[in-house]
Amino acid sequence: MNTRKLEVWILVADLAWIGVAFLGADLLRFGLTWDPDERVSIHALLPFVIAACFIWIALSALMQLDGFRGGWKLSAVFSHLLLGTACTFAVLLALGYLMRSYVSRLALSYFTLLLVGGFLGVRCLARLMLRWRHEDGDVWRVVIVGSGRVAQEVASKIELHPEMLCKVVGMLFPNQDSDELMVPGLEPARAAQLSTLDIFDLLRTENIDEVILALAQPLTPEIRTLIGRIRDMGVDTTLVPQSYELYASRPNLVIVDELPLVQLRDPGLRRRYVVLKRVMDLLTATTLLLPSWIFLSPFCAILWLRKRKAVRRETRCGQYGHPFQMLRLNVDRPVRSSSGFEFLLDQMSITELPQLWNVLKGQMSLVGPRPDPLVRTSQYSEWQQRRLKVKPGMTGLAQVHGLREYSSSEQKTRFDLQYAINPYLLWDISLLLQTIWTLLLRVFSARKRGAFDVNWKPQATGDILSDAHRTQPSAD
Repeated sequence: MNTRKLEVWILVADLAWIGVAFLGADLLRFGLTWDPDERVSIHALLPFVIAACFIWIALSALMQLDGFRGGWKLSAVFSHLLLGTACTFAVLLALGYLMRSYVSRLALSYFTLLLVGGFLGVRCLARLMLRWRHEDGDVWRVVIVGSGRVAQEVASKIELHPEMLCKVVGMLFPNQDSDELMVPGLEPARAAQLSTLDIFDLLRTENIDEVILALAQPLTPEIRTLIGRIRDMGVDTTLVPQSYELYASRPNLVIVDELPLVQLRDPGLRRRYVVLKRVMDLLTATTLLLPSWIFLSPFCAILWLRKRKAVRRETRCGQYGHPFQMLRLNVDRPVRSSSGFEFLLDQMSITELPQLWNVLKGQMSLVGPRPDPLVRTSQYSEWQQRRLKVKPGMTGLAQVHGLREYSSSEQKTRFDLQYAINPYLLWDISLLLQTIWTLLLRVFSARKRGAFDVNWKPQATGDILSDAHRTQPSAD
């Protein structure tokens, strides 16, 4: 399950493409001419090619530009590459200014555009090759032993990461009354309880490479014996730590005389990141506040004529649990009106634009977990309360993955904590770009359903947590 090799190959392909993009920019700008003056201009690009290679290596280490961070998602891949290429272009322009040498700006623009297309093509080709390997069965076959949230979390993570070249063949659920296990998804004749010997036969016949233990309760003597015999078979065994707070921490494995110790480190928020993010929030909110209210004026007028109130204030829970008044258009969620007008406002999240004022006041950020009502936060588990360490936002990682009011709180918490563990400014910008992509997809899907059919109700697919909350009143 080591993905380091794939990251290296993608980086090597990127560096090779930088050279190809240089030749392509040369041909697009100067053609096949061999005029000495133009040759000088072409040679002037060589230092920029070398600089681009070093810049891209640094950005790949910082931003994890292999395209599989957080699971393969085309909008995330494109936004990360766009940002990475924009940073590269900015540095190259600064380099050209400092060198004070003539460089064809048009050739440099061609070079940058070719970089974006080529980098995206490299990752799409890598994803296609991974898909072929999955279809051919050239994967690491895994069985998960466990039930509940942790086991389902492991299974969903593996499915989201095709670069791991893993396939979850099945899940073994420990029986509460005995040491026997049950395997879901088998034929009726085999879907009964399996004895210990049957389990070993199953591992052999299915060519299982690894067994992952994701048990919520401490290991029983029977399970320990089972693990020992599985290891004796030559099947790899992986243990998921029972402390689920690892998910909201940076775990570090330390070996002391063969004794494994897992350190839990609170990631915290770097001071420099907090300052830069606040500056970005202020500049963006100040720039967009007036145009957004001009844009909202006709919608506010219609809502005022219909309901005598255009904007509502709703009490939300902010950072560290401090309440604040969040602004939004006066549209109920879910939309109960028979008019497609309010449904359109809700689907396109136009109702949330007034929250730019909350961003300007420092109560919210552009990117962060969506704020919940106080009544919901009062029911948070200790795990869910960790999302309150980050300032709430107008959009976030959960929202770009399509999670809204019908999604469970724990599903959204998984993404919110994933964002909070290692936040950085470029990721925030990437999430803003992905939000635009998500809204465009909503428009496209709504048109396919037929002119924003108000009778359509979203179906909660993929809810893997049985204890999940099913409602989320107007929080995203």
